[in-house]
Amino acid sequence: MYKYLIFDVDGTILDTETAILTSLQEVLAAEGREYSFEDLRFALGIPGKEALRRLNLTDTERIHSNWAQTILSYSQEVNIFTGLEETLQKLSKKPVTLGIVTSKTRQELEDEFNSYGLNSFFQSIVSADDTERHKPHPDPLFACLADLEAPQNETIYIGDSIYDMQSTKKAGLPFALALWGAKTTENFASADYILETPTDILSLLE
Repeated sequence: MYKYLIFDVDGTILDTETAILTSLQEVLAAEGREYSFEDLRFALGIPGKEALRRLNLTDTERIHSNWAQTILSYSQEVNIFTGLEETLQKLSKKPVTLGIVTSKTRQELEDEFNSYGLNSFFQSIVSADDTERHKPHPDPLFACLADLEAPQNETIYIGDSIYDMQSTKKAGLPFALALWGAKTTENFASADYILETPTDILSLLE
């Protein structure tokens, strides 16, 4: 059905939740601010600097730099979701084009994503540095659509956060919820598809 699939990274391709939240918790504690995982869960799916601004932190550049360094010490907590790489390999043999729209910066992609060797599967990668506004705005999806020369009616975005869905709807695209990352369908009533496992992505081509 769809000829263009655009993926989120955190919570969709990579299981990064523990690394992101633990490192953020640690960095904030060094600033004298204590938060639980639940308090910080809102930060999943938006650029790091935006998350820090929402916490009313003023020196966001310094704290974001500290966070970027701290998260690398939790790399052992990050994994490709089971079945995701095999699904990408199968998709590479299909008449479908793949892209990425992520809230990671280019440097974060270099530090936290590129080492997994998945870049070759994707014909376009749009990071938080590539548009002035990012999720939940639709701008990064529009940038990816333009880069891929992808018609909206042949394209779907696959993500795990409410920000992913909001961005997708504003871009006029259908949204597929990566349940393996989202863990719940609560607040995702507007999702067009619920994908329980990465293998289910293949059904989007039928």
